[in-house]
Amino acid sequence: MLALFEALIERYGEGALLVTAGLVVGVVFGASAQHSRFCLRAATAEFSSRQLGPRTAIWLVAFFAALTLTQGLVAFGILDVSQARQLAATGSLSGAIIGGTFFGIGMVLARGCVGRLLVLSATGNLRAIVTGLVLTLVAQASLSGVLATLREKLGSLWVVSGGEARDLLHITGLGQGTVTVLAVILLGISIGIAFYRRCGLSRLVAAALVGGAVALGWALTYDISLSSFDVVPVSSVTFTGPSADTLMGLVNNKSMPGSFSIGLVPGVFLGAAVMAILSGEFRLQRFGPDTPMERYLVGAVFMGFGGMLAGGCAVGAGLSGGAIMALTAWIAVFFMWVGAVSTTLIMQAVAPQAVTGAASAA
Repeated sequence: MLALFEALIERYGEGALLVTAGLVVGVVFGASAQHSRFCLRAATAEFSSRQLGPRTAIWLVAFFAALTLTQGLVAFGILDVSQARQLAATGSLSGAIIGGTFFGIGMVLARGCVGRLLVLSATGNLRAIVTGLVLTLVAQASLSGVLATLREKLGSLWVVSGGEARDLLHITGLGQGTVTVLAVILLGISIGIAFYRRCGLSRLVAAALVGGAVALGWALTYDISLSSFDVVPVSSVTFTGPSADTLMGLVNNKSMPGSFSIGLVPGVFLGAAVMAILSGEFRLQRFGPDTPMERYLVGAVFMGFGGMLAGGCAVGAGLSGGAIMALTAWIAVFFMWVGAVSTTLIMQAVAPQAVTGAASAA
């Protein structure tokens, strides 16, 4: 594989190879997420109703598939994630807690996380497109604009150094093999729950492929980093930062340097669109009395800022960061659940008509 990548880099350049890798991973993720209805917001809605329903089961299958496959690759020496940003760089526990909570709040208000909004955009959902654009602008403002100072202050309240201090394997003392075995067991339990909830075999396979796309992203970027003479970040599926990078690049630059994230976003859109068309689910959806624009836009602001503060979105932290056992990623996704469940319960108490069932999204 390394020899093949070296030949491809020599012929086409590492930028083209990274874009292609991102495109492939994105197509797999987009098509699988659309067919499986993978959505953290819907899972938290079921949990808020004291249900362990099909949406929760789908999320659990995707999560533990990503964890099992990624840790399996590490255990067999095929993958090394020690230099991934979520582990090697200095992290923020306060950012994970506050940002994760904000993201969870916004996810409920906008009725979908960043990844889900991107997938829904490809199915003709105009609400998701507008919400996603606002979210991306807020994320960019939080990264290097007017909101950057606030993000930096909140993130600096409680920091953690990179390396072993962010590695849950080291913190817990669990061995690589133990974690992999536990992940397999939990994946098996999640599959059992999915069958019990009658999720359907095709949706179950698609959920597993969502997790598989995350592991594939880690593996491809790692192999390309080994084959390249330049420094290539080892990364996987995430959306808050890449969406902002893609939008700003399209607006400000005549051409963009090739990267994994540049291929990822259009790949997800393409995969979800093709799946929606083939399944007859493509249709235009607009804002209406039951889907007020102001609620979506407030949710977009919370998610855009929260995702950048937390260091990742529901997929970037929840699946990709969780799959490599990054401490801040697990904390962030936990507080995404806390923020989402709390917001859902408050909305049910204050305005029950504004809360739809877990089966609906955005």
